[in-house]
Amino acid sequence: MRLPNRAKRLAGAATALLLAGTLPLLNGVPAAATNHGPTCDPNPAAHLAGVPSPEAFLGFPLGVGQQRVVTNDEIRNYVAAVDQASDRVVTGTMTTSVTGQPLPYAIVSDSKHVTRSRLAQIAENVRDLRDPRTMSRSKAAKIAREDPAIVYIAGNVHGGETSGADAALKSLYELAAGLSCDVRERNDNLLTVIIPTQNPDGRAASRRQNEYGFDLNRDWFARTQPETDSKIELLRRYPPQVFVDAHEMGSRRYFFPPNADPIHHEIASEPVDWINRIGEANKAGFGYNGACTDTVTTECYFNYDVYDLFYMGYGDTVPAAGFGAAGMTYEKGSASAVQDRVQQQFNTQWSTIGWASDNKREVLSGYFKIWEDALAEGKAGALEPNEVVQPDNTVQFPVPDIKIKSYFLLPDRQQADVRRLVERLRAMDVEVYQLKDSITVRNANVFGGRTAKNLRVPKGAYWIPMAQPQKHWIQATLGEDPYVPFPYFYDVSSWSNPLLMGIDTVYTGDDLKPKAQRVTRPAGGKDDTARRGGSYQFRLDSAGAAELTFALLGAGVAVSRDDANVASFPEAGLTRALDDRAVGLGVTLTANRKKPSGTAVTLPDVGLFRGTGISTTSGSYGEARYVLGSRWGLDLKPVTTADINENTAAFTDRTVVLVPDGSSATGGLTAAGQQNLRNWVAAGNTYIGLRNEGTRVARAAGLTSTTEKAQTPDYTVIGSHFRVDVDGSSPVGAGRPAEDFEFNNEDPILNPSTTGTNVVTYPTDDTFWHNGFTVDEHLLAGTAAVVDEPTGAGRAVLFAFNPLFRAYNESGIQMLANSVLYPAGQPLARTAGPAGTDPARAAAAAAPAPENLGGEWRPITIKVASGDLARAERVVDGYTGTARVSQAGGDAWVVIPNPEGLQADEHPYLRDLVSDLRAAGIPLKSVVG
Repeated sequence: MRLPNRAKRLAGAATALLLAGTLPLLNGVPAAATNHGPTCDPNPAAHLAGVPSPEAFLGFPLGVGQQRVVTNDEIRNYVAAVDQASDRVVTGTMTTSVTGQPLPYAIVSDSKHVTRSRLAQIAENVRDLRDPRTMSRSKAAKIAREDPAIVYIAGNVHGGETSGADAALKSLYELAAGLSCDVRERNDNLLTVIIPTQNPDGRAASRRQNEYGFDLNRDWFARTQPETDSKIELLRRYPPQVFVDAHEMGSRRYFFPPNADPIHHEIASEPVDWINRIGEANKAGFGYNGACTDTVTTECYFNYDVYDLFYMGYGDTVPAAGFGAAGMTYEKGSASAVQDRVQQQFNTQWSTIGWASDNKREVLSGYFKIWEDALAEGKAGALEPNEVVQPDNTVQFPVPDIKIKSYFLLPDRQQADVRRLVERLRAMDVEVYQLKDSITVRNANVFGGRTAKNLRVPKGAYWIPMAQPQKHWIQATLGEDPYVPFPYFYDVSSWSNPLLMGIDTVYTGDDLKPKAQRVTRPAGGKDDTARRGGSYQFRLDSAGAAELTFALLGAGVAVSRDDANVASFPEAGLTRALDDRAVGLGVTLTANRKKPSGTAVTLPDVGLFRGTGISTTSGSYGEARYVLGSRWGLDLKPVTTADINENTAAFTDRTVVLVPDGSSATGGLTAAGQQNLRNWVAAGNTYIGLRNEGTRVARAAGLTSTTEKAQTPDYTVIGSHFRVDVDGSSPVGAGRPAEDFEFNNEDPILNPSTTGTNVVTYPTDDTFWHNGFTVDEHLLAGTAAVVDEPTGAGRAVLFAFNPLFRAYNESGIQMLANSVLYPAGQPLARTAGPAGTDPARAAAAAAPAPENLGGEWRPITIKVASGDLARAERVVDGYTGTARVSQAGGDAWVVIPNPEGLQADEHPYLRDLVSDLRAAGIPLKSVVG
C-alpha cells in the first residue's frame, strides 16, 4: 500500500552520472567512430559519424541557440533519417491525424534488442509480467534481470506546446548515435519509445486542440480521437514502465513531479514511488548545461503545485492506472525563449531515461508486483485507500470501507451502448464475461446509491470480475464515485463510464461463481436473414442506435420508426458495409418477414451556428463537428449571426440549427434577427441550444420561459453525475428510462419552463442523488436540465448541460440525436405573419440576469477563511483587477472571471497565483479552476 509522504529516494548512480558531467551536450560534435563496439567512449560528446545530428539535418541547433521550432515535416523526415542511419532504431506510424498527417514513433535501444524477433520477445515478456496467473515469480525475476524496461518520451499533445517534441528529437539522436558509456548503459537497459508529436494538426495550426477541437490530454479513457486511440494501442503492444508527457504552460518556470494532490487512489504505490524518485533525479540534473539560463536554478522549477494525478483522461494518469507506469506530466513555461524551453525539456527527458536505466531491474520487479497486488486486491474486493503526497495536506474524504468483487452491466436496455463500454474495457485488456444463465446477487449495490437484496441479474448481462490484473483500471473507470481525497480540481471530479452512458450497473462484494463465457469479439449486426421483401429492426434506445440511423439515412436507406421507438428498414438496404457498421456500434438487427412500418424518419439539413461568442477551435462547436459531422455523417452548414439577422438562405434553408455553448447571451442577434429566428422555428424547424449560449440566445429571442437561477457563493459542481427524471412524452426523451443520470459541469441552473415540456429534471424528493465533488448542490432540486419548447409548428430544445462534452456522454448524445431527428410538425403558411412571443417568454427575456449566474467554464474560485481574505486579495491584486469577492459563515471566495473558458493548464497565471498564495502562508480551503 502507498505510504503518505513517502521518502523520495534517489539512486546514487544517477546522481554520480549527472555530477560527473556525463549528460550529453545539446550541440556536441559527432565523433569519427562508426559503431558501438565492445567498449564505450569516455567522451560524452562522441557520436556515430553516420547518424545525422539534428543540427546537421535541420540546419539549425536544437536547444542552445535554437531560434525556431521544428515543423511536422522536419520531425517526420528526421525520424526517418535516423532510422535509416542507425541500427539501434526502428520506426513506425501509429496512425494518421484527422487531417491525414502521419504520427511517427521510434524505438531506440541496443542493436541486439531491436531485431524483429528480439523486439517481439521483449514486448511479449513485459506483457506477460502483467499477468501473475501465468507468470511465475522466478520467470518474472529472470525478465527483470535480463530484459530491458520500456520508457516513453511523448511530446506535443497540445499543438502549441512544441518544445517537448523538439527535445525528443535530441533524445533520439543521443540514444541512436551516442558512444559514451552512459548511452550504452541506457540502451542496454531500456527500450525508449519516442513519440515526438501526438498532435500534428494542432502543431501545424499553433493550436492546443486537434482538428476537431478536442483536448487530446482529456481523451485517454474514451479514446474518441484517432491520435489517442492509436497511441494507446502502441502502449498495449509495448507496455510502459515510465511515460513522460511533455507540455508547456504559462510563465517561465518548469514543473515536474511530485504531483499536487489529489492522486487517484487506484494508482498503485510503485509508480507513485518511481514518479517521486524521478522528480529527485530531475532536480539533481536540472541546472546542468545551462538549463536555467533565464533564472537561477532553484527558482526555475517547482513541484507539487497545480498538476494532479486524478482524472482518468490524462497522459500521466492512464499510463499509471491502466499500465502501471510512472506516468508524468512535465510542463515548461512558454514565456521562456525557444532555446531555454527545448534545453530544459531535454534535460528532464535525459535525467528520466537515466533514472530508469539505473533502476531497471527494480522497476521491472516492481512492475510484476503491481499486478500481483492488483489480483490479490481484486480477489479480496479491496479498494486502495485515499492518501495524499503533498506536504501539509491531509485526507479529507477517505475511501469508504466497502468491498467490490464484481460489476455487472445489465442488458435490458441500451444494448449498443453497453456493448460499446464492453469493447472499451476489452481495449484496455480487461476481461469481460457474458452470463450464460441468470444469477442472484444477495447483496447488490445499484448505481445511484441504492442497495438491493437478492437481486436477479439476467442471462446476457456482462460480468466484470475484479479478480484480474486490471483491477485498478476497472475501478478507476467503472467506479460509481472516484472518492477524491482532497478538494483541489484540475478537471472534472467524476467520469464513471456507466453513469456517463446511463447504463444500468450493479456491483457487489459477494463471492460469486456465475455461469459465464468470456467475450472475445464484438457483438452486433444481423442475427438472422430477412426474407426478400422483409425488413430489419433495431431499438432506438442508445447513442449507437442513433448513429446507425444516421448511417442508414446517409446511405439512402428508408428508415421508419414506430410508436414503440423501434426503427425498421427494408431488407434490401442492408449492405455489407452497413452490417459491419452495426457490429462496430453494437447494434443487433433483428430480421422481420414484414415490410417496414411506422413513420418515416427524414434526414435533417443541419446548420451549425458560428456566431458571436462561439469558439470554433474548441468546446462544443468542435465536438459537434466530430459527433454530428464525423460520426453521424451529417453535412453541417455554417450559420452565422449575420445569416440570421439578415434572414439569408444559409439560415432559412436549414431544418435544424444547433447553437453550441459560448460566452454571448444573445449570439449577436438584433431584434430583427430574433424575430427571424422565431419565425423560422414557427414554420416547423428545430432550434437546439447547448448550455450557456444555446439556452441564453433562445431566451433572448423569446423561445423559452425558462430563467436562470442564482447560485450561492459556495455553489460548486465539478463535473459530477446526478440522478434525473425523464418525461418520455417528448420525443427528445424517447428511449431513455424514467430515471436516468446526467453529467453536470458547473452548468447554468434553469428554472422549469411554464410553456413547454421539462424533459429532464432534477428530483425534489429522496431520489435526488449525485457523486463527485459538489457544494450546495441542493439548488438543482426541481430545476430543468432539458426543455422542449414548442413555437408554432417547430420547437426549441434546450440543454442546460453539454451533451457533446468530450463526445463520451452517450446518454446526452442519444437525446441530442432525438432532438435532431424530432418528428416535423405541419409547417405554418408563410402568410401567417410573424411569430409572436408568449407573455411568459417575453417576461423571461426581459428579466434581469441574477448577479451570480455562474456557468462559465470555469471561473477560478479560491476559497479561504474570512480572516485570510485581506492577505489573499493583496496577492490576487498582483495578477488581476477583475476578481470579485464574497463572504459567508466565516468563509470567503475570490472569484476570477474566465471569459475565454481557459482550462487550468492553459491559464497564464493560475499556477503562479496558487504558488504565491501558498508561499504567503495562506491556507487554501479549495481551488477550482
